[in-house]
Amino acid sequence: MVGDKARGEMNAFQRNESKETLFAFISAGDDPPKGDFPVQKKSPKLCGSNYPLSIAFIVVNEFCERFSYYGMKAVLTLYFLSFFHWDENLSTAVYHAFSALCYFTPVIGAIMADSWLGKYKTIIYLSIVYVVGHLIKSIGAIPSLGNQAVHVILSMVGLFLIALGTGGIKPCVSAFGGDQFEEKHTSERSKFFSIFYLSINAGSLISTFVTPVLRGDVKCFGEDCYALAFGVPAALMVLALVVFIAGSGLYKKTPPQGNILLEVCKCIGFAIKNRLKNRSRQIPKRDHWLDWASEKYSTQLIGEVKMVTRVLFLFIPLPMFWALFDQQGSRWTLQATKMNADFGIYVLQPDQMQFLNPLLILVFIPIFDLGLYPLINMCKFNFTPIRKMATGMILAGMAFGIAAVVEVKINETDMPRLVPEESLIRVLNLAKNPVQVTIQDQDLFQQPVEAFQNPAEYSKLILNGEQQSLRFTLQHQGLSLAFNYTVKEKSVYSLIVFEAEESLSSRLITDLEAKPENGLAAVRFINGLSQDVNLTIDSKWFIAVQKNYSASEYSLLKRDKYNNGKCITETGEFTLELGLLDFGASYTIVITNVSGGAVKTWKSEDIKANNVHMAWQLPQYILISAGEVMFSITGLAFSYSQVLHLKIRL
Repeated sequence: MVGDKARGEMNAFQRNESKETLFAFISAGDDPPKGDFPVQKKSPKLCGSNYPLSIAFIVVNEFCERFSYYGMKAVLTLYFLSFFHWDENLSTAVYHAFSALCYFTPVIGAIMADSWLGKYKTIIYLSIVYVVGHLIKSIGAIPSLGNQAVHVILSMVGLFLIALGTGGIKPCVSAFGGDQFEEKHTSERSKFFSIFYLSINAGSLISTFVTPVLRGDVKCFGEDCYALAFGVPAALMVLALVVFIAGSGLYKKTPPQGNILLEVCKCIGFAIKNRLKNRSRQIPKRDHWLDWASEKYSTQLIGEVKMVTRVLFLFIPLPMFWALFDQQGSRWTLQATKMNADFGIYVLQPDQMQFLNPLLILVFIPIFDLGLYPLINMCKFNFTPIRKMATGMILAGMAFGIAAVVEVKINETDMPRLVPEESLIRVLNLAKNPVQVTIQDQDLFQQPVEAFQNPAEYSKLILNGEQQSLRFTLQHQGLSLAFNYTVKEKSVYSLIVFEAEESLSSRLITDLEAKPENGLAAVRFINGLSQDVNLTIDSKWFIAVQKNYSASEYSLLKRDKYNNGKCITETGEFTLELGLLDFGASYTIVITNVSGGAVKTWKSEDIKANNVHMAWQLPQYILISAGEVMFSITGLAFSYSQVLHLKIRL
């Protein structure tokens, strides 16, 4: 999947899963173990080739494990937001804390594999931990199981075990696959790592598309089915473990060889400690601070550590790039919840947009490798690895610049920000004739409000404290009526004006203060009939509304056309047609009368629907994916080329 030259350079580093763990700690490589060990039997070959049959089990295992990990992670942010009712900032913080833990635990896995268990047993044991974590996470998503504290505890325990499992096996699986090849089959080994990388992206691609569907389109316990969305990845992880164990008799298993990382850390620690002990000016200086470890460690090891520390400067930009990259599952997903996801033939779930990254990676790697880079070389431009990596970071920055522009456009449909001693109000005139509305100490509504006029934007009320009693005067056909209402700061109101007993009356009702979350539509009903009504929407939602212009609470519905509702009154059952309830909109629907076997309604849009299409996220995904190809894969090969001559067993 990368160029032939890059493939040759990347073998050792590709043993790690380059997509998401670039430069993470890798267990010991293919150097023969010290001491006398039984000769490993040769694994049967795959279809008469030089590929060991055992790698088929490893590749399938990796596909299932990546499906499991990315599928669970794709819906994680919305799980925090919708199931736990956490705010966006807390949901994002916990999501990234989990990601950070997943990328720290490879250190533990590498040490376990190299110093204690070996790669095979480490994969088995930590995969069991991984499965247990998935099962606990799935159980924690069952709404009927305990209160929110129980759900949070189970979910956090599950996520911790998942992080330990996925991170622990991360440095072992790809290296274990490399161990299956004989030293003379370097070309086949290189192609194996390309296939291995393909399995990572294939698992990611399929899971990030499928699990959001399981979450959003399948209902269980009366709401989004997070238990199923987490349960299917759990089943895939069980399958991954079973497949890996099934190939046990075919594997070439290398015994633990000692962890070079510990030796490097001990060497650095001893050098620092020894230097601090010998600060006297009478003691001769040494050429390099690591030379202060020469009393205990060999010159060869010190020289190799010196070169590693120089290469480590290359890693400084890595956290910044991956911090941006990982926002796809948090902030970009949250951004997608505030957009229009209707693509005509299909309505995407907001967390499904993440599938674009693995899809674009699979498309971009051959395009860059076989098209873009050769074309640049033909133009005699020296596109060095450092320049490629710098370009990748620039592309990532541009992606977030575009994301910021998209966010600004999205926010244009938001409700105005509420501040102390201010509130918002509008008028719904449900009478038959225009009404002039005057509010005490306020200069609003200069023109009469027409009957059933679509209300304009909310108007701002200036209060003299946290709350204030205001006098509302209604002028209608020569009559002037006054009503007193208490208005609280940082609230949103609708003044309903209607006819009652050949005169005018009014109600002040509270509206939503912000757009509905997760792309849902909010709807409430005002019953203008002289009898109570019971409403059924889509055979699932049942709403009772009292007579004489009483208002129901808001109900949250998925975006759809609702034309098969029912309205039951004392006189019979009637058809209720609501039309399209769009993404992120809030509606007030007034039941005006009944005629011809159907209910007549008037629909007002309180909060505008999401009018920025989700397709506008495509440019930012294209840029971040192109940046990943240039930064990640290029950095992988370049790092290896810098330490190729070292004998550090990475």
